[in-house]
Amino acid sequence: MNLLTPFIVLIERRGRRARRRRLSWLLASLMVGAGLAAPAQAAAASQQRKVARDLQAVVDAASTPSNVRWARDKGGQRQVDAIVVGLASDPEQRGLASAVTALGGSVRARFAAINALAVTLPAKSVSQLESSSFLASVSPDRVVQRNASQVEVVSGTWHTQVRTSGKKAGTVTGLDGSGVGIAVLDSGIMAAHRAFADASGAPRVARSVDLVGRAATAASAASLAPGSAERAAFEASISNAGASVPDPYGHGTHVAAMAAGRSANDYIDIGGVAPGARLFDVRVLGADGSGQISDVLAGIDWVVYNARLHGIRVVNLSLSANSTESWQTDPLARAVRVATASGLAVVVAAGNYGSAGGVAQYGSIGSPGHDPSVITVGSSHLQGTLARSNDTVNLFSSRGPTRGALLLVDGTRRPDNLLKPDLVAPGNRIVSAGATSVDGFASWNLLALSYPTLLDGLSWLQGYARTVMTMSGTSVAAPVVAGAAALVLQANPGLTPPLVKAVLQYAAQPLPGATLADQGAGLVNVEGAVRLARALRTDIASRVDAGTIGVGSTLNSSSLPTPSTTIEGQTFGWSRMVFAGGNQILGGSALFTRYQAIWDPRLTWAGDAARRMSIAYWPASNTVAAGTVPRSFTESAVASGSLLSSGVVLASGLTGTASVFAPTATLTQALVGGSGVVLSEGVVLSEGVVLSEGVVLSEGVVLSEGVVLSEGVVLSEGVVLSEGVVLSEGLVSAP
Repeated sequence: MNLLTPFIVLIERRGRRARRRRLSWLLASLMVGAGLAAPAQAAAASQQRKVARDLQAVVDAASTPSNVRWARDKGGQRQVDAIVVGLASDPEQRGLASAVTALGGSVRARFAAINALAVTLPAKSVSQLESSSFLASVSPDRVVQRNASQVEVVSGTWHTQVRTSGKKAGTVTGLDGSGVGIAVLDSGIMAAHRAFADASGAPRVARSVDLVGRAATAASAASLAPGSAERAAFEASISNAGASVPDPYGHGTHVAAMAAGRSANDYIDIGGVAPGARLFDVRVLGADGSGQISDVLAGIDWVVYNARLHGIRVVNLSLSANSTESWQTDPLARAVRVATASGLAVVVAAGNYGSAGGVAQYGSIGSPGHDPSVITVGSSHLQGTLARSNDTVNLFSSRGPTRGALLLVDGTRRPDNLLKPDLVAPGNRIVSAGATSVDGFASWNLLALSYPTLLDGLSWLQGYARTVMTMSGTSVAAPVVAGAAALVLQANPGLTPPLVKAVLQYAAQPLPGATLADQGAGLVNVEGAVRLARALRTDIASRVDAGTIGVGSTLNSSSLPTPSTTIEGQTFGWSRMVFAGGNQILGGSALFTRYQAIWDPRLTWAGDAARRMSIAYWPASNTVAAGTVPRSFTESAVASGSLLSSGVVLASGLTGTASVFAPTATLTQALVGGSGVVLSEGVVLSEGVVLSEGVVLSEGVVLSEGVVLSEGVVLSEGVVLSEGVVLSEGLVSAP
């Protein structure tokens, strides 16, 4: 058998001895990945367990755990709710459905986007189902929960290069997200709040749908033709417009206003990042702020189906589940990859599990924030000022690397160890819209009623349809980046989702003292990202769709901007780095002057392999053009082809033994100084194998599986009131 050898020629910029040693190490890593590691990993993959660990633990337990919602005793038999993923060769999943029913189970819903079924079956039948030739993986239908203006100034949105704004809705000039749709999958949006009106007072919440408990109905509707009477009837049946309490929990309204709210209060400016964007309210969390994965999957299906019909370009998920699965098998991760492949920039909260007992905890990123395709956002602390130079990463903000893992049949785990988060954004004690009932004598949402401190000091500001409340957490930070993505897409509608992520990372500001695992590329910088986006061609996405652009093709339409930004009189340099391949750090202007295969949203490169998503669309109808609504998706391995062009700088080796714990600012200084390895021949994928090492864990550093969101523990993001104080499941945990 021939060795699997990626053809990569690396040329150093400078000939210092230390860099020669680093190059030797890097080449040795590539040889191991190409010649020895790949066959071993391939063999391991063939022995991969199909059953998620938390599901297997419940199956094996002596009694049914009381803290797991997806398992129960019925008629003296333990039943489990699960998400079973089938093979792409059977898109209707008839074989898998037959296997489930033959084992005494029932099918509750089918999800076209990820070739999966939501099922209920006897726990004792799980092992038999694992042996089915129709099964790819089986996961529990886990619980998901919410992750719990200064923002305009600190994020770089209020800037002459972006826009100027004031308290009144009509005073916004420049970029405001107009023409871009943002879907918010959360607990609902109070559309009647003045934060969601446009300059003339007309509502900007284009659609409100309620999918809580409706996964089965929604999954069936995925097979209905666009433009058909049946599909129209389904859309009408899930409408949440006109609900007297559209957001009973209060989380979704605050999140939506952070992304796209206008300042709706006469006394305080609470404007969001993209106050001209249209909002799509996709309710997937119940009145208590929690829900099932199946409902979130139904919500993602709805967004993917309707994205091109309604101009949705950005998705915000300020929620997460307690999965310890690899991104390769986790159902939510599969779903967000489908959304990305469909052309959607997906923004996800990292989670609020970055500390335990006042000590930073690493490896605490939740699902689907552990997927390489999404923009995973941590939370930064403003320190009570508009200056960015003193900002820090909140201790509660979940940190990388990702610790989801493939479980092999021999019981061993192969952790993903991907670089996350991608960015951080303001998320500490942020005042934004507070949801109430929609009558004139409005009652507060459950969060405000349960935690009155969220309203402390704000009583004089309150009035119907202009109510405000305070929240903190990565839930608040994520929509800041979702709004930033909308502005980037307004500046250049031709960007693909990976390019949106790349320009946001490249222009980010590394916060001093914070590592890659703390902050990713750094604090979001809207001004820089917009300038960089404007320098690129506006036909990139259409040419990628048509297959008329190749690796190395010219990507920019003008000279790239100066990589620095001045905000509130302070000038800072950009990070100049982009994460790719799951754990690779890339730099250099060639990322944006030459087309890279990684800018194709249908391509996922992580670790030592690459995959491509194929999309089949519904044919044209009387009302809907062909190529508008996706019908099915197939993900397969990519055997060959170029991933990166020449000229790209590979900076992964610059982390040295510090690895994911290397300070981001130090890496930026090294890149500015010309360090890193310039690829002379790019990166070529040969027989499915690419770079195998990248940035890895430091030697001797072990991340406890207890730090990972462990089996049977609900990822309760709670409501973070301030740094070091977290409310979780109604309990206050003091620092």
